[in-house]
Amino acid sequence: MQEPRRGRDLGIVVGTMPTGPLNAVTDVSGVRVGHTTLVYGDSIRSGVTAIVPEQLTDRRSLPAGLFVGNGHGKMVGSTQVTELGEIETPVVLTATLSTFRAADALVTYMLRQPGREAAESLNPVVAETNDGFLSDIRARPVRAEHVLGALEEARGGLPAEGAVGAGTGTTALGFKAGIGTSSRLATTSSGPVTVGVLVQANFSGVLQVSGVPVRPEQVGVPTLSFPDRPEQPGNSCVIVVATDGRLDARQLGRVARRAIFAMARVGSDFAGGSGDYALAFSTADPATPTAPESDLEPIFAAVLEAVEEALLNSLFMARTTVGVKGRVKYAVPHDRMLDLLREHRVELRT
Repeated sequence: MQEPRRGRDLGIVVGTMPTGPLNAVTDVSGVRVGHTTLVYGDSIRSGVTAIVPEQLTDRRSLPAGLFVGNGHGKMVGSTQVTELGEIETPVVLTATLSTFRAADALVTYMLRQPGREAAESLNPVVAETNDGFLSDIRARPVRAEHVLGALEEARGGLPAEGAVGAGTGTTALGFKAGIGTSSRLATTSSGPVTVGVLVQANFSGVLQVSGVPVRPEQVGVPTLSFPDRPEQPGNSCVIVVATDGRLDARQLGRVARRAIFAMARVGSDFAGGSGDYALAFSTADPATPTAPESDLEPIFAAVLEAVEEALLNSLFMARTTVGVKGRVKYAVPHDRMLDLLREHRVELRT
């Protein structure tokens, strides 16, 4: 069985911009990530992922922008984020039918925080994708303790990727997928800006790596059918973008839009049944001046590159998974994929 490897470890380098030290969303100072992975018996392949910005306090929300590529989703808190242009809680990712328990648990977590003793309103932000192909989604396995665990155990450093947390049961582009992350360093007139991305990949299309289509049958992956659960186009993608650039909510909405655009780079078909959501937030000191519009160009470029690489990492770091009712989703076979890229004269950097 092959070991998970990030794209760069396979020689696949996306774009030209430098990455942060970890090439992860946690390169943005203060951003932490936690996972709870649920693998029970033959039927549960699910979990929770939490993105926790340390800059959030009882007196400080963070400016945020949301872009919905296709709204076939159940993102809790989305309308208030759009209306007010801010987030006041960490961001939690999970499975579709576990969204609402996760939101309740996130409220519990926030009400326990210092300074929230008198709080009577909160806007929990919880996004989801449907992991029902590999997991018994109707069981709704996520409980409050799983959400609280992901929030309380969130750490800096390189987050786990692939079939972990909210990506345990997700699939994308014909292969097993999951959680992926990446970052870029942008040079702007206001100074250096870090852009970090984390994705929960679970959407349809034909995988493209360095512009080369990679279909399962081209890399030796068996074509299996499961009549009880035919795969449908769609199933969703959630993208979280963090930056230390001093951007306002309107600018962050423009950044989030580019995050969705980047899905096309890896072959998304943007199916009508997909819930494709991108949320961008800034951790910058609110006392500093808002970045000029000209600063957005390098930040846009950074987002496009980081999202593309994060999506590829979500696939390359995943393991073949057998789930509910014996359904199987295979990981991308690294060696066969690299052979295909060489046939198309893609330069691999080792």
